[in-house]
Amino acid sequence: MNRYPNWVNWLVLVVVLAGCVIALPNAFGDDPALYIARADGQPVAEALLPEVRADLDEAGIAYSELAIEGTAAIVRFDEESEQRAANELLGDALEGHTVSLSFAPRTPAWLTWLGLRPMGLGLDLRGGVHFVFQVDVDRAIAQLLESYQDTLRNEFQDAGLRATPVIEGDALVVTVVQGDPAEIEQIIRDLEGTQALGAASRLEVQPIEVDGRVGFRVEPTEVLIRERQTFAIEQNTLTLRNRVNELGVSEPVVQRQGLDQILVQLPGVTDPSQADRILGATATLEYRAVNYENDPYAAQATDRIPRCCKLYIDPDGQPILVEQGRPIVTGDQVIDATPGFDQYSSPAVNVRLDGPGGDRMLEFTSNSVGRNMAVILIEEIPEVGEDGGIEIEERETVISNAVIQGVFSNTFQTTGLTSFEARDLALQLRAGALAAPIVKIEERTIGPSLGADNIAKGRLAIVVGFLLVIAFMAVYYRFFGIVANLALFANLVLMIALLSLLPTALTLPGIAGIVLTVGMAVDANVLIFERIREELRNGNSPQASIRAGYEKAFSTIADANITTLIAALVLFAYGTGPIRGFAVTLSIGIVTSMFTAIVGTRVVVNLVYGRRKDLKRLSIGGSVAHAPA
Repeated sequence: MNRYPNWVNWLVLVVVLAGCVIALPNAFGDDPALYIARADGQPVAEALLPEVRADLDEAGIAYSELAIEGTAAIVRFDEESEQRAANELLGDALEGHTVSLSFAPRTPAWLTWLGLRPMGLGLDLRGGVHFVFQVDVDRAIAQLLESYQDTLRNEFQDAGLRATPVIEGDALVVTVVQGDPAEIEQIIRDLEGTQALGAASRLEVQPIEVDGRVGFRVEPTEVLIRERQTFAIEQNTLTLRNRVNELGVSEPVVQRQGLDQILVQLPGVTDPSQADRILGATATLEYRAVNYENDPYAAQATDRIPRCCKLYIDPDGQPILVEQGRPIVTGDQVIDATPGFDQYSSPAVNVRLDGPGGDRMLEFTSNSVGRNMAVILIEEIPEVGEDGGIEIEERETVISNAVIQGVFSNTFQTTGLTSFEARDLALQLRAGALAAPIVKIEERTIGPSLGADNIAKGRLAIVVGFLLVIAFMAVYYRFFGIVANLALFANLVLMIALLSLLPTALTLPGIAGIVLTVGMAVDANVLIFERIREELRNGNSPQASIRAGYEKAFSTIADANITTLIAALVLFAYGTGPIRGFAVTLSIGIVTSMFTAIVGTRVVVNLVYGRRKDLKRLSIGGSVAHAPA
C-alpha cells in the first residue's frame, strides 16, 4: 500500500493554498499611472489635487483615479496614451515637482492589508531610471597628494624641523625652512621607504633647491596614479551600491562602465530626483568648537576674520566664529547613523562613532560643558565646466550650533535638520563617502510602456510552453500526465509566490528562466513515470511499481537538480544584472519543482491509488498492469 501520513497531505495542501493566496496580487494587474512627488522630498499637499484635476480636465485627458498615497500623488489611467499625454502636460505645469511614469497595482485592499504585493519587475519590464556617472579621477590624484602633504608635515614636525609642503600640479614640493642639511638628507632617504609614502617604485622623491633652501619634490609614478584611479572608481561603485541598497530598490544594476564611468539602473523608481540627489551627493560632517575669544558680529561687520577662525551663519541667522585646524570629529569616523527625533520631537540623526572618534569627543565634551559646538555639513557639488572637465563647488553649512549640556562620547544626536534632510544625511553617512566626486553625464527615464511588449511576449512564451507541455503529458501519460500537469501548475504558482515575497525583480532573462523551468519541471515526473512503466513491464504489481518508481528515480532526480542548482548559484554569485535575474528564477524553479514533482504528485497518486488493495491497472500511457496471479 502507498500512503503518506496525513500531516504530509495537509502540508502539501497548505503550501499550495498559501502559494495561491500570496501569488494572487499578480492576477489583478496594474493601471498606467503617474507618480507626482515634491522635488524636496516633502509630502505632497492635498491642495495639489485640485490643481492637477483642473489641468487634466482642461486638456480633456481622462483619468480613473487621483489620490495621495504615502508622500506622493498618484493619477491612474485606463489607457497608456492618456498616461503619456498627462505626463507631458503635468511635467511642464507643476513646478517644484517631479512627474514619473509608472504602473500602480490594482491589488485589493484586503490583500494589501495582509502585506501582500505583486512581484517586482526589472528595468526592461517595469521601467525606471538609468544614470551614467563620470568619476573625477583627477580629483582622486589631488586627494592623494593632499594626504601626502599632511603626512610629510607631521613627519617633519615629529623630527623637530620646520617644513612647508605645497602642492604644485601633479607633484608635492617640500621646502625645509629650518634644519641641519645632513639631517634633512637623512630624513628624505628615510621617508622614501616609509609606509606613509609608499615604495620608491611608486613615488619619485628628488632633492631640489627652493629659493636657496633645501627641499625635495615628491611625484607619484604612473603605477600609483593608475592604482589610485582604479581605487576611486571601485570605491565609488561600492558606495553607490550601498546607497542604492539603502533606497530599497529591487534588482538594481551598479557597475563600472569604461575607464572612468559608473552605470546605475534602478527599476521601478518613481522619483528620479531623489535617486539623483542620493547617488551623486558627496556630503560629510565636521564637529568643531565655537570660538568665544572673538566677536563674530564685529568680524561680520568689518570683514576682518581672525586667522584661527572661520565665519559662518548658524541656523538662526546669527554669525558665529568656528575654530579651524583639526576638527573634533569628522564624518569618516561615523560608523552608524539613523534618522530619528530628539526629546522635543524634532528631527535628528542618531550618530555612533568609532573608538578614536568617541575618545576625541569624550575629551572635548569633558572640558567644554556649557560651551557651543558647531556641526558643519560639507557638500561637494560637481558640475561639468565649459571645457568639459569637472568643476567642484564646495558648500559648507552650519546645521547645528548647540550648547553642550553634558559629557558624551560614542553616541549622540545631531539636530537642526528637517525630517527629509535627516533621512538623506543618515543614508549618506551610513553608505560612506565617495572616494572622488562624480558628475551625472547621462540620465534616462524609461517609461513602463517600453516593457509592456516584453511582458506580453514573455507571458505568451510561458503560456505556449505551458500548454504544449500539458498537452504532451496528458496524451502520453494519461492520468499520471494530468497529475504531472497539476504539479506543473502548482510549481508555477509557487514560483510567482516566492518572487512576490523576495526582494528581487523579474527581468526578461528571468522570464526565460521560468520558461526553462516549465520544461525542466516535468523531467522529474518523466523519470518517475518511465520507471513505473519499467517496473510494470517486469511484472511487478501496480502498488509495488508506484513505490519503486518514486524511490528509485529519486537519486537521479536529486543529482540532476542539485548540479543545476549549483550552476545557478554560481551564476548568481558572479553574475550581474540580467544574469542574476535568470539565476534567481532558475534557482526558485528548481526548488519548487522538486517539491511539486516528487512530493506533490505522489500525494495525489497515493490518494487515488494508494488505498486500493485490489488495484489491477494503472493509467500511465497505455500500459495496463494486471496483478500477478
